[in-house]
Amino acid sequence: MGETTVLPADHAEVAARLDAGWRITARSWAAQLDAAHVDRPRLTALVDRIAPVVVRELGTADLDAVLRLDAATVHDYPGSVATQHTALTRSSATPTAARRAFGALTPDGELLGMTFVDVEGDTVETAFTVVDGTHRGAGVGQAVKAASVLALLEDDAVVRFRTGGSDDNPAIIAACAALGYRRDEEWVTLGPPATVRSR
Repeated sequence: MGETTVLPADHAEVAARLDAGWRITARSWAAQLDAAHVDRPRLTALVDRIAPVVVRELGTADLDAVLRLDAATVHDYPGSVATQHTALTRSSATPTAARRAFGALTPDGELLGMTFVDVEGDTVETAFTVVDGTHRGAGVGQAVKAASVLALLEDDAVVRFRTGGSDDNPAIIAACAALGYRRDEEWVTLGPPATVRSR
């Protein structure tokens, strides 16, 4: 009786579907950081605190490292259809003016974490952020997200930053809170009722 559906948590159809036997299989959210309210010193400190790891914008010379990290972490994204990550190709991993990438690298060049963002007019939307499994919990995710915001603030056209994720991902929730993002959307993923077999 239908496929998985993603709806705003306060949508009237959510209650109707739950009454009809649908179930919530995942929860996700979106958040915004207004350019005018960015705490630059705080974000700079988030970048600096992971030294000697270097946080910088990624380019075409980093493609092999980006693809290696993506392949190693492609199955690590929690949540459901609303927060799925599609494995990068050489084309989708190549930064452009409209799709920027930032990474955290060890002094010997190992890529520990990265974030990709899409620039659309006055809005910057995070595509994804990921950290190598052995380096999580050390502030790498916060640092790459902070670096992306600081770099894109230099574009006077940017007025807002958007991001989101799964409720099952406390690391990204904490990272966004540290940067000053404020949640403004809640979403639910609904699965159809279980099929009842007739006898």
